[in-house]
Amino acid sequence: MQITVSGKQVDLSDALRQRVTEHLDNISSKYFDHALEANVTFGRARSFFTCDINVHACRGLTLRGEGEAADAHGAFDDAAEHIAKRLRRYRRRVNEHARDLAQRARPEAARQYVLRQEEDGAAAVPGRANGAYATVIAETATEITVLSVGEAVMQMDLADQPVLMFRNSASGELNVVYRRPDGHIGWIDPGRAG
Repeated sequence: MQITVSGKQVDLSDALRQRVTEHLDNISSKYFDHALEANVTFGRARSFFTCDINVHACRGLTLRGEGEAADAHGAFDDAAEHIAKRLRRYRRRVNEHARDLAQRARPEAARQYVLRQEEDGAAAVPGRANGAYATVIAETATEITVLSVGEAVMQMDLADQPVLMFRNSASGELNVVYRRPDGHIGWIDPGRAG
């Protein structure tokens, strides 16, 4: 990690610079494989020292910590504790999110088929009275995901599909949402039958 230590109206000793570098390296290595950069600025306000730490930990994550104390070392310790606390919170949230994703049910594998339409407009299906069998013209792998009804409607709209089969997160049953000819959304839930 690249660490820049500077002072505003304050002369910084080499020992303080070394302590700041080592301490921030320890904090960043504890919570991240590699943080990108940190800027530490010391200042003096009337009778106390201030320390401002800006850490760019990873893409999209910038943390700021401030500290005040009677000496520069104490101000740095205060600011570094703020950074460490924020990094702990962030790391905990990342871990909880990963555990939550791991506990979620995996999507079920399924096959999606497109059948050829007969001249009279009806799809050819096995077991019809005339003995005609369906001709499969496309076959793709698909997933049946666990979703709420609202999430299923949103996913159907985003994918611009006329129909979506999903496992209802509330009941665990297979459900279907589809776009009706009048433009409204239809929902088939066998768990609510009769």
